Amino acid sequence: MKHIYGFLATSPLWINKQFGITQFHFPKIDLTSFIPKDIPTNLRLGHQVEHIFQQLISYDGTYNLLGHNLQLKRQNLTIGELDFLLQNNRTSQIHHVELTYKFYILDPSIPEPIDRAIGPNRKDMFFKKMEKTRDHHFGLLYSPEGLAALRSLNISEKNILQQCCFLAQLFVPYSERSLSIDPFNSDCISGYWLRMDELENTSRENQQYYIPTKYEWLHTPHNDVQWTSLSNCILEITALHLRQMAPMVWLKSEQGSFEKFFVTWW
Repeated sequence: MKHIYGFLATSPLWINKQFGITQFHFPKIDLTSFIPKDIPTNLRLGHQVEHIFQQLISYDGTYNLLGHNLQLKRQNLTIGELDFLLQNNRTSQIHHVELTYKFYILDPSIPEPIDRAIGPNRKDMFFKKMEKTRDHHFGLLYSPEGLAALRSLNISEKNILQQCCFLAQLFVPYSERSLSIDPFNSDCISGYWLRMDELENTSRENQQYYIPTKYEWLHTPHNDVQWTSLSNCILEITALHLRQMAPMVWLKSEQGSFEKFFVTWW
């Protein structure tokens, strides 16, 4: 259930409509009788999140799941897919929802605020992902292949509401934790990021560390892991940095409180 709770605790990267894209309002869910299905840990994190979204939407009952991961092919080549087609059981409104779950650090050295949200390894930029969702994925619905997929499900293309469920965890610089994050939602701030020398200079005695697997990135830090010392943690981080990978790290203080951060290699 930790991945379920982690998903539900994550906020949308913006509220309502921004960048020409409207956020899908995920329903509030009572998990009292929810029994999660196993999610293979060898799946990419994005596919794991799709499983979580599908399970929760199907359990909640606010929406009827009409389609999921509908692959669109043109001459045997996949040109894209539609993440979710949902129908509101109260209003009958049909929603085309593109799902995204991201971990971004905010780099203040980049002048334009919207460009500051980047992946920990600098291979992923929010702005490019947002533009691709708006300008490509939404357009696929009305391509000949998208319209054919709708017809196969007996869905009219008229009055479909296109939205995204764009969730994110944001990490501010350790040295600039008061950094303005506009135009993003401040509720997404989940921790901070720093470089190796900053980690070594700011660490204190009696702190414990853990490097979660990517599957665990969704989780809120908890005690049910094998904590280790700073020196052991640095050895692991160094090995990952040689592969140009910026790990997430959990820290547990002497008082038992938790922090979550990335240690960048660049």
